Amino acid sequence: MTHDGMPYMVLLYYKYVPIANPERFVEDHRLLCQQLGLKGRILVAEEGINGTVAGEVGPIQQYQAALRSDQRFADLEFKISSGDASTFPKLMIKVRKEIVTLGLKEDVDPNENTGTHLSPESWKQMIDEGGDEVILFDARNRYESDVGFFEGALRPEIEHFRDLPKVVDDYAHLKGKKILMYCTGGIRCEKASALFQKEGFENVYQLHGGIVSYLEQVGRDHWKGDCFVFDQRMVVPDDFALADEPAGRCEQTGKPTRNLINCLHVPCHRLFLVSPDELAAHPEYELCPGCQKQGITMETADRGGKTQSSEEAG
Repeated sequence: MTHDGMPYMVLLYYKYVPIANPERFVEDHRLLCQQLGLKGRILVAEEGINGTVAGEVGPIQQYQAALRSDQRFADLEFKISSGDASTFPKLMIKVRKEIVTLGLKEDVDPNENTGTHLSPESWKQMIDEGGDEVILFDARNRYESDVGFFEGALRPEIEHFRDLPKVVDDYAHLKGKKILMYCTGGIRCEKASALFQKEGFENVYQLHGGIVSYLEQVGRDHWKGDCFVFDQRMVVPDDFALADEPAGRCEQTGKPTRNLINCLHVPCHRLFLVSPDELAAHPEYELCPGCQKQGITMETADRGGKTQSSEEAG
């Protein structure tokens, strides 16, 4: 993929690598991003770094060079897409216990144990040739897979990545199959595949570079819909083009849509799909079906100021 003429770039990247002093790293890294005028979200832990940053082409290229000048990140892979000044409203860099939260009592280390990486081409080939022995597994959240997914994939109804360990046993009957696991950029599959292996799944594979790399390198074979991203764009931008018809369905009417909103009722704040045309005609559709069933109305909804969390990206 070329990026000629792309005035504003978005980088998605991660690496599991020891960072001895994440607090000091964050201080230095924040200064670098501020000097380059970048915005985005970067999580740092002793286990590594997970970032999505956006900015003009020149500063973004300087940022890539600065990261790769550090021996720990010399081989860092960047997924690149287009955005604009509204992609991220601010810069957020924080220290976390994990760079993507799985929350196991006994954590897994992707540098020691993780699923076999498959290139996008090999991933497609295994789907084409695997037959009933191949099981596609979506390691993302429910609202992400509502927007787009690989055909026939298992899509657990989880709201957060940390919920995945609670449902692993639901798939125990598939331990003899080839499990092909995917997520947006690859980071969640590093730990999710390790978790599955720890639970006795012997043949676990993961899509190297995630959905964004597959769409870029292979195209839409076996893929339906769009790709959710954790920023203001919500779905993957024009680099890969939006699907001709959305795979998502309005939870209020069942009509095709890619329009995601948060439930108006803040204690719920569930992210769900709703047709913009139907929403314009029925303002009460801003409340998710679950809240409506509970009797919450536009008049009784708590409209506090929280926003959807985006700390599970990748």
